[in-house]
Amino acid sequence: MAFQQGLSGLNSSSKALDVISNNVANANTVGFKAGRAEFSDVFAAALNGAGGGTQVGIGAAIGAVTQLFSQGNITTTNNPLDVAINGNGFFRMSASDGTIAYTRNGQFDVNKDGFIVNSQGYQLTGYAATNGVILTGGEPQRLQLDFSDVQPNQSSQMMLTMNFDSREPISPSFDPTNPAPLDRTNPTAGGYNFSTSATAYDTLGNAHTLTFFFQKTAAGTWDGFYQVDGTGDAIAIPAPGSPLQFDTAGTMTAGGQFDLTFPEFAGTGASATQTISFNLADSSQFGSAFGVNTLRQDGFASGRLTGITIGDDGVILGRYSNGQSRDLGQVVLANFQSPNGLLSLGGNLWAESPDSGQPIVGVPGSANLGLLNAGSIEEANVDLTAELVQLIVQQRAYQANAQSVRAQDQILQTLVNLR
Repeated sequence: MAFQQGLSGLNSSSKALDVISNNVANANTVGFKAGRAEFSDVFAAALNGAGGGTQVGIGAAIGAVTQLFSQGNITTTNNPLDVAINGNGFFRMSASDGTIAYTRNGQFDVNKDGFIVNSQGYQLTGYAATNGVILTGGEPQRLQLDFSDVQPNQSSQMMLTMNFDSREPISPSFDPTNPAPLDRTNPTAGGYNFSTSATAYDTLGNAHTLTFFFQKTAAGTWDGFYQVDGTGDAIAIPAPGSPLQFDTAGTMTAGGQFDLTFPEFAGTGASATQTISFNLADSSQFGSAFGVNTLRQDGFASGRLTGITIGDDGVILGRYSNGQSRDLGQVVLANFQSPNGLLSLGGNLWAESPDSGQPIVGVPGSANLGLLNAGSIEEANVDLTAELVQLIVQQRAYQANAQSVRAQDQILQTLVNLR
C-alpha cells in the first residue's frame, strides 16, 4: 500500500507547490488574495471498523484550496481613479451583458462613454446622481460620469461686509460722469472716499464687474454709487440703500439692505430685469482703515468637469471649471457570508455561487463594509518570505514521498529475488 500512500503524498505536495507558485507569481497583482492548500488524511473504509486499532491510512489529499481574504497593504498612487478598500467588501462590477462580478482590485479608468471601468472592461456600479442628488437604494447601476456643462446660476443675492474709516474727511461733491477719488490733501475738490468691486453673473452666466463708490457726506453718513463693467455714469444707490448711516458706536443703523435691477445685462443677451438683493448690514464704521471683510454672492458661470474625487464613503464628487462641485454618484460595496465560496473567474474577479451566499450590498462604511481610500491601491496579501519557506517545505515533502515510493520498490525487488 506504500505505493498508493507515497503517490498521494506526491500529488498533494505537487498541488501545494502549484498554490505556492501561484501566490508568488501574483505577489504584485493588485487586490490578489493568497491561496492556501489544506491537507487531509485518507483512510480506507472498513466494514469491521477500525480493525482492532491496526488501521493504517492510505495517504493524504488536498481537502480544499482556500483563499485568505485578509487585508493587503494600502499604497498611495496619487491617481484619483485608483481606489482601495480598507476593510470588508468587494467592488461590484457589471459586464456589458449584465453579468455581475466582484473584485478587490480598484484600478479604474473612464472609457469613451464616461463609464468607470477596470482593465477587463467591467463597469463599476453604484447609486447614480441626478442634478447633484444621489438616489440611494434600489438596484445599483453602472456609474457614468456626466461631462455636460453645468448650467450657470444668476446672481440673486450678495453680501458685503466692510469697515468705513471714521477718520475720513467729508467730501463735498461727487461727479457720477467722471468718478474720481478724493484728494485728501485738498478734500474741497470732492470725489469718492472709497471704492470696491464685486463680480455678478447674469442669466446666461456672463460675469459683470460691479464697482461701488462711497462718498462721506457727513459724520457717520455715506452716499453710495455703482457702475456696471466700468462704463457709463455711476448710478446713485436708491433708498433705502443710500445713505449708509452709522451711530457713534460704529454700528450701521440704516441703508444696510437694498435691491438693484440691472438693465445693462441685456447687452450680453441676458435678462434686462435681473434683480440682486444686497446686504451690507454687518458693515461698521471704526477708526481703522477701510477694508472688505466679507464678499459673497450666489451666482456662477457655466462650467466643465475638470476632475473627480472619490470620498471614503464612495461619493464621487465632480469639480468644475467654474469653481463649483457636485455629486456624480456613489460607489457601493458587496460582502458575502462566505467569501471562500466565491467562484474565481480570473482577472481578479469573483462570481457569486451557492456556497458564497447572496451579496449584501451597501455604501462604504455601512454595516460591516469597509471604507474607501482614493488615490491608493491594495497590494496582494502575499507574504513572500512565508511563501518561500513553504516552497522549501513542500519541496522536501515531495522528496520524502518519492523516497517512500523508492523504499517500497526496493522491498518488492527483494521479494522478487527470493529463491
